[in-house]
Amino acid sequence: MTLRTTLSLIRFGTGLSPHQRSAAVEELIDEISGADVMADRFPQESLSSRVEAAIVLQQMHRETRDDSRQRQAYFEARRVFLAGIQRQFGIELARGIGSPFGFRDRLTWFWADHFTTRGQRRFMETSISAYVNEAIRPHVGGSFPDMLEAAILHPVMVLYLDQDLSYGPNSRTGLNRNRSLNENLARELIELHTMGVSAPYTQYDVRQMAELLTGLGVTNRGELVFRPANAEPGAEFILGERFGGPGTDHMDEIRRALRALALRPETARHLATKLVDHFITDDPDQSQVEQMADAYLDSGGHLGNMVEVMLAHPAAWSDPPGRVKSPIHYLASSLRALDVDPNVIVDAAPRDLRRYGMAPMAAMGQNWQGAAGPDGYFDDDREWIRPQALAARIGWAMTVPSRLMGRLPDPRDFVETALADHAGEALQWAAARAATRADGIGLILTSPEFQRG
Repeated sequence: MTLRTTLSLIRFGTGLSPHQRSAAVEELIDEISGADVMADRFPQESLSSRVEAAIVLQQMHRETRDDSRQRQAYFEARRVFLAGIQRQFGIELARGIGSPFGFRDRLTWFWADHFTTRGQRRFMETSISAYVNEAIRPHVGGSFPDMLEAAILHPVMVLYLDQDLSYGPNSRTGLNRNRSLNENLARELIELHTMGVSAPYTQYDVRQMAELLTGLGVTNRGELVFRPANAEPGAEFILGERFGGPGTDHMDEIRRALRALALRPETARHLATKLVDHFITDDPDQSQVEQMADAYLDSGGHLGNMVEVMLAHPAAWSDPPGRVKSPIHYLASSLRALDVDPNVIVDAAPRDLRRYGMAPMAAMGQNWQGAAGPDGYFDDDREWIRPQALAARIGWAMTVPSRLMGRLPDPRDFVETALADHAGEALQWAAARAATRADGIGLILTSPEFQRG
């Protein structure tokens, strides 16, 4: 299917720019199946690097107890450590701005939300970007079973849902120390990450999965570990299939259970529905969903195949307006249209990244890496444009572009750069008659045409 259109960049990418006016469907698919150019250009720190920095910081903190002169050095080191969050945000934003099409970035944001984590324990404070970069981004155009395994067994996810604190009731630790089972990860795995809340599973299946996952832990150096003393002995039966038991490798059985969940028909439909809901409409065409689910199952859970079928369906190209952009998408597409150099974003001071990016995003309703729960951010147009959130978008559009750029573009030219043939006559008229360039740019960036795909 060859369809070259501006809508492909607006709806499925990170927007138009002076350098990229349209994209063919094949180019979008090629982007997610080929080399990750943006990850190479703007690399994120690894989990091991962030853990090592956290260990050094902890050691410095211990030393301040005996030497007050070390206190100032510790506070400065902690400031630098926490500034890593702002730098990670800058890198994520820069990737979306500088990407050829932005489809990989949009899918990364989608799947990172699907597998939401939050920095609450131990070294997780600045490790969420590493988790996304290691467990999510490499798989957005590939195998969902591989992504599921990478996400669920990543140390950040294990800590986020307290899986390291889950003990088999009949395990040595459970019996000797009266420790209990934690069902958090098992429940979210079935309800959110794979089959969906309406799927035909029972509380028994959740508990059996929770028992199978016992033994998973994380070392002080941030490495996944299996602790047999914490694992529930014997076999578990999940959705009628046996896992574990004598003569099996426990970790292999956990991985087998994850893949079995990933390849269930309920999972295929759940994922297809979420993708269509996010990118196209909150009232998905069921024929599109079913075709996507079939492609997924026929290919052994290949996300690239599922996405290609989504893009091939006529419903993908329905006339605008589409879904309201999430705040991260809104910022990236705005800066991309303004032709802001992504290197400027990466090199910006942490204070500026917080002031002009993270704080406005939070006011728009998307606190960076701070979703309230495992179900991620809401994906509801009404929430993104409620009065307070919309006011934050307007405030950002009217003030931040002029602070980031020496000279703003002429609004009469910018309306075509940002929207091409998607700009209505009323918006073109208003842009041409704006009192100042800042006003004109703000009008365009806050217009319904730009806010939606």
